[in-house]
Amino acid sequence: MERGINTRCLHLEETEGKTDNYGALSYPIYQTATYAHAGVGKRTGYDYSRLQNPTREQLEKVVASLEGGIDAFALSSGMAAITLLMEIFKPGDHIIAEADLYGGSVRLFDNVSKKNGYEFTYLNCSRDDIEGAIKENTKAVYIETPTNPMMNVSDIPKIAEIAKRHGLYLIVDNTFLSPYFQNPLKLGADIVIHSGTKFLGGHNDTLAGFIVTSSEEVQEKLRFIIKTTGAGLAPFDCWLILRGIKTLGIRMERSQENAIKIANWLKEQLVVKHVYYPGLQEHPGYEIMKKQARGFGSMLTFQLESKEFALSVLEKVRMIKFAESLGGVETLITYPTTQTHADVPKEIRERNGITEATLRLSVGIEDAQDLLDEFEKVFAETEEELYGGKKS
Repeated sequence: MERGINTRCLHLEETEGKTDNYGALSYPIYQTATYAHAGVGKRTGYDYSRLQNPTREQLEKVVASLEGGIDAFALSSGMAAITLLMEIFKPGDHIIAEADLYGGSVRLFDNVSKKNGYEFTYLNCSRDDIEGAIKENTKAVYIETPTNPMMNVSDIPKIAEIAKRHGLYLIVDNTFLSPYFQNPLKLGADIVIHSGTKFLGGHNDTLAGFIVTSSEEVQEKLRFIIKTTGAGLAPFDCWLILRGIKTLGIRMERSQENAIKIANWLKEQLVVKHVYYPGLQEHPGYEIMKKQARGFGSMLTFQLESKEFALSVLEKVRMIKFAESLGGVETLITYPTTQTHADVPKEIRERNGITEATLRLSVGIEDAQDLLDEFEKVFAETEEELYGGKKS
């Protein structure tokens, strides 16, 4: 029987009962580039840290366990993970991708992958006809769910059925929910991507990325590519992510609890035109989330009534930090127009629903009332400044 996810965040079952590391509860940092051998054919299991390192291997096993994969690959950032993954394709291959992706992914696909001969078709995968976009050279479907930043929810099992019917890989960026709330491989996906910088690390103190797969074919290709290209995560960064994962469940639950309270508060504000959070019953993806995930996460996006109001909020927040990241213990607010999606053409941003009045919130683990108090103060100050008093 599979252990619970909180237990798997703390314990790697295959290492229990062993004293290889002198009984250390915190896995050691093997800060070495190379390894000595007793003689020809008498290797220790490791040769050179570009190929593999014990600390990285431990982290990869933990992440594979959390996602239910056969293998995981720890890379130097989330974008490094996506870049490495693109190497399993060849010039002329076609990929169907979610239109509302993280801007860095779009930048990679449109400026690097296309240069290398790949073709992309962007769809709203929560509602568009994916099967109708499949061509003879289509090799994969690439989605985020929920999407960044508009929180669209795609039906993973449904898309997985389409992908399998046509012999395609289904790739899911699971960064927003983490393996604590959602496991795409168990829903039929073939490959999962994570920016480990975010919820897995959880403390805004290191960069990391992961690829997890349930496919032996993909595993074999990626092991060759990672040892050849050398993008593996450094030992100390691996240790930081291992440490962060230990509290993943506690952090995810607390930040989600806060996000629900903030989403409901934002709904009541006249200056807020829309709140995008899949934990709200009126969200179009609410029922799908209940089927395929164990929670709704702590990411939300909201639309204010004007650009001026949005910019004022960003200038006035103090405890909440105006910063470009997500998934840490601190609450961060982001302006997609000039930050995460600055490289996405304006017409595409607007088609996806991102305007100059759109703000994205990564809710942390502070006391919820303190976060609400700050929002109330910031909104009141902005309304006084722009309208001469609170809107009624």
